[in-house]
Amino acid sequence: DGKKVPRLEYEGYVPMAEKEMESICKQIRERWEVEHIAMEHRLGICPIQEASVLIAVSSAHRKEALEAAQYAIDTLKSSVPIWKKEFYETDDSSAVWKENKEWAGGSLIGGAQILEDAATSSSSDSQLA
Repeated sequence: DGKKVPRLEYEGYVPMAEKEMESICKQIRERWEVEHIAMEHRLGICPIQEASVLIAVSSAHRKEALEAAQYAIDTLKSSVPIWKKEFYETDDSSAVWKENKEWAGGSLIGGAQILEDAATSSSSDSQLA
C-alpha cells in the first residue's frame, strides 16, 4: 500500500497457541533427529525493526536442523492462530488487522512461547512471550 508501518501488534489466545506449538515440536521430533527446539512468538506491541518470531533448532547435522526450522516456521504460520495489526505512521486510527493467508482458522486467537529440550520433550516448559 506504500504506507509506512512503524509498529505491529499481535494478539492471541495463549492456551490454544501453546498446544499448537507443542504439536509442531512433536511433529519435528517425529520427522528429524534434533537435539533442541525453541519457538517463541511475541504478543502485544512489536516495533517494526524487532523480531516477532524466533525459531531455533539444533541437530548433529545442519541439513536436518535447517529443514526442521523451515517446517517449524511454515507450520507455525499455517496452524498457530496469531493475528497481526499494522499501525501506520500517519494515523493510528487507520490501523488494520492483517490476514495471515497461510492460516486456515477463523477467529481472533493465538500467540505463545514454547521452549522444548530433548531431555524434556515429553513435558515442555511454556511461558507467555
